[in-house]
Order: sequence, then C-alpha cells, then structure tokens
Amino acid sequence: MNPYVLMILLSSLGLGTTLTFASSHWLLAWMGLEINTLAIVPLMAQHHHPRAVEATTKYFLTQATAAAMILFASTTNAWITGEWDMNNMSSPIASTMVITALALKIGLAPMHFWMPEVLQGLDLLTGLILSTWQKLAPLALIIQTSQTIDPLLLTSLGLMSTLVGGWGGLNQTQLRKILAYSSIAHMGWMIIVLQYAPQLTLLALGTYIFMTSAAFLTLKTSSATKINTLAMTWSNSPILTATTALVLLSLGGLPPLTGFMPKWLILQELTKQGLPTTATIMALAALLSLYFYLRLCYAMTLTISPNTTNSSTPWRMKTTQTSLPLTISTTIALGLLPVTPAILMLAT
Repeated sequence: MNPYVLMILLSSLGLGTTLTFASSHWLLAWMGLEINTLAIVPLMAQHHHPRAVEATTKYFLTQATAAAMILFASTTNAWITGEWDMNNMSSPIASTMVITALALKIGLAPMHFWMPEVLQGLDLLTGLILSTWQKLAPLALIIQTSQTIDPLLLTSLGLMSTLVGGWGGLNQTQLRKILAYSSIAHMGWMIIVLQYAPQLTLLALGTYIFMTSAAFLTLKTSSATKINTLAMTWSNSPILTATTALVLLSLGGLPPLTGFMPKWLILQELTKQGLPTTATIMALAALLSLYFYLRLCYAMTLTISPNTTNSSTPWRMKTTQTSLPLTISTTIALGLLPVTPAILMLAT
C-alpha cells in the first residue's frame, strides 16, 4: 500500500477513536465510529484476496448495522428527552438498543458470530488493529452509558461472552480464530465488572491489549497461522517460542504472569458485591479458555514438527519485522503482576 494512503488511513483511525472519546453528543460519537469503520475497511481489503474481501464485507455490514442501531437509539432518546447528551439516557428502550449495538460492534456474545470469521480472513497486523484499537471507541461509549443500562443485561452479556469465548475456541486449529474467541472471552470479563468498578474494566482492557499485541506480533514474526505451524517455531527461535508459551499462559490468566491480575481483581470485586455464584461461573469459564491456550503451548514446546505438512518452512525465512514492539509488549504481558498494588493506587 502507498505509504501516504496508509498514513491517511491510520490518521483517520486515530481521529475517529479520539472523536468518540471526546464527545458527549450522540451524533458526534456516531460520526467518530463511522470514520473509524471507513478507515479500517481499505486496510482489511488491501491484499485483494477473496478471503480478505469476504471478511471486509462481513465486517462492513456488521458495523453499518450497529451504527444504524446507535443512530436510531440516540434519535429515539432525543425524541423522548429532548436532548442528545449521552449522560441523559432515560429511555430504557434506547439504552437497551445502544448496548445491543455496541455489543455487536465489539463482538460480545450472542452478537459475536462475525468476529472469528472476519479475523480469520485478515493478515496478522490488521487483525491486531481489529482486536485492540477497534475496541476502544465502543468500550468508551459503553463505559459512559453503563449507569443507565439494566445491570442484569450487562451481567448476562458478560457471562455469555466468557462461556462462548471458552467453548468456541476448544475445537479450533486456526490461530486467528482462537485469538478471536480469546477476545470475546476477555470482553466478557471487562463487561461483567463495569457496573461495579469501571477502573477494573480499564485495567483489564490495558492488560488485554498488551497481551494480544505480544501474541499477534509473535505469530507475525514466526509466520504462523495454524497450530501445526507452531510446532516448527522452535527451530527458528527457541527463546521466542519460550516467551510465546508464557504470553499464551498470561492470556489464560495464570499466576505469576500479568494476565492473572485483572481476573483476580475482577473476581475479588464480584465477591465483594455479593455475587459469589457469578464469580464462580467466571472462574470456571476461564478454565475453558486456559485449556485451548495450553493446547497451543503443548504444540509449540512439547511436540515435534510434523513430517508431512503443506505449510511453508518458516525457519528458512528471516523476518524483517522490527523486534522492539514485540519486546515491549511481551515484557509487559509477562512481568506486571508484582506491581499490582501500585497499579491499584493509580487506578483508584
């Protein structure tokens, strides 16, 4: 892609998200979401492969539907209340429509069906943008309107997302689909605690972004898209393979890695709020996710490369990717648990 076009598209991505962050008016927020969607569509279709074009079309239709629902809900709210302010969502119909549309935008269950299919059709760097940056603007809107949304609806969305994200990833062999189900499960963890402690939602989002960035950049470095390709990464870079296994366990939430921190604090908060049953279901759903991360670790570190494979031989190709972003994201994804008290002080 032409570097000038790429710069314009990436700037538009940043502009759309910033516009949504800064707005308290529904039309301005909707405009930011639309700029965001239109900026990423050419990035998704840039390889002109039929699979990428199909994924782009699915993504565009889904996001357009969600944006239309947001516009309809905000217009309904303005019609009832007489103002477009986000903080004045007094109509339960409008607030339910808004949370449904935003759940569709970020891929919360049961509106998650587009997410694995779209991510599977993209290259790894565009998939990274879709899994991290594209979640920011809708989540900002969910956080701003969370106090007007029915708590039972938020809890149901969170529980369903963690369960679907765990179950859905169990029988997958494509790494991008596994990371898509991982994203759905992590979004569920963020939504479940939103009504009680929004700062924990932001903490979970921050750790998720670093862990997912480390995972995607590692796969990009080792040119891996399927589980059987992972078995060949040891020949190319043993140290990278070892750190990747730890990053995957961090995504699963195992101590003493960073990924344990948000899950631990969210379970603690749910227990404080008198919801031990919900906390137990969330912890059991996390075990489902942990199983497929362990499958990936097993394939990477404890299996021999298959003798017959259709995959290219990645150990013969030297990567030209810069290693600094991967190093930073991997370090953060592995080593932040000891500074949890300091992060909690900053969060509160």
